[in-house]
Amino acid sequence: MLTLTDTAAKVIRDLNAQAGASSDKGIRISSHGEDAGSLMLSVADGPESTDKVVESSGAKVYLDPVAASVLDDKSLDADVDDQGGISFHVEEQTA
Repeated sequence: MLTLTDTAAKVIRDLNAQAGASSDKGIRISSHGEDAGSLMLSVADGPESTDKVVESSGAKVYLDPVAASVLDDKSLDADVDDQGGISFHVEEQTA
């Protein structure tokens, strides 16, 4: 199952706080059609009925079935630049 780094969890929590988020607010990673090579990330008010939910330190990530399969052995990390721009990236999980 996808894991979140501490940095990614903090960035997701901060995004939700800025949006005046409900307790179910998080990010959603979904496939573009059935193409496992094209994943999209968006802010979501809650999971879709078929989503898998990953929660870490109060941050929620919703994964559609294709994304859940593709990211099963991965870790989500995030960076924030000097202007406050956010970039998420996927890495191999460390043991």
